Amino acid sequence: MTGTGAGTGPGTDPGRARAAPGPEGPHVLDNPAWAALRGAHAAFAEHPGGGGPGAPRAARYHPDVSPWAALADPADPRSWADLRALVGEGGTAPLAGVLDPPEGWETVGAVPGVQLVDTALRAEAAPEAVRLGSADVAEMLALIALTKPGPFLPRTVELGTYLGIRHHGRLVAMAGERLRPPGWTEISAVCTHPGHRGRGLATRLVRAVAAGIRERGETPFLHTAASNTAAIRLYESIGFTLRRRPSFMAVRAPGGPGNTTAKFS
Repeated sequence: MTGTGAGTGPGTDPGRARAAPGPEGPHVLDNPAWAALRGAHAAFAEHPGGGGPGAPRAARYHPDVSPWAALADPADPRSWADLRALVGEGGTAPLAGVLDPPEGWETVGAVPGVQLVDTALRAEAAPEAVRLGSADVAEMLALIALTKPGPFLPRTVELGTYLGIRHHGRLVAMAGERLRPPGWTEISAVCTHPGHRGRGLATRLVRAVAAGIRERGETPFLHTAASNTAAIRLYESIGFTLRRRPSFMAVRAPGGPGNTTAKFS
């Protein structure tokens, strides 16, 4: 998920037609983590059995890249069997969009969320923004810990372009790319140091990250907690439209002593 260090009531949903299910089945944004792990982010994916033959129906990111796991089809028992094989007996995994885990699985945490898509965003470069990379990870993790926009781990920066704004050399705002289902890229880790809010830094960074996404011929989208009303209000004001309301949840597999390491922030 993402935020601005601030967090709205979403309005109507005129943009849904842009990303609605078609006759071929659910839209790719209905299950973006699975689509990313099977596509642009395949190099970061772990599958049950090491991803060997048999078309695995569950996957997760390497644990130092992202905490998220995904199912090919939450309604398919084979997907849950593969997820259990992947996380182990009593293992946990954060998932998006799953409301009712099957019998034997336990929900150990849940956050109502929103998914918004770009329908009228003015994307443009931010001359003051700098590209962030592995050398900046310590500062990025410190800013994430202070502002808590959502999960960000030591190798998350490898998932896409991350931009930051510095003040007297100190990183005070950042935003970047996370999930990349075909045709779309998620804007994530949008955050501003509390001492530098009110200057429009988050907006400038979102526009700049979106400009890079648009250059690839893709469309920006993002997620945030449904309770993050100030962030939703900001995103809607700059051209994002509510598409759907997924639930972000951590589930524990049957069996084993239990493992509570999965978390959202």
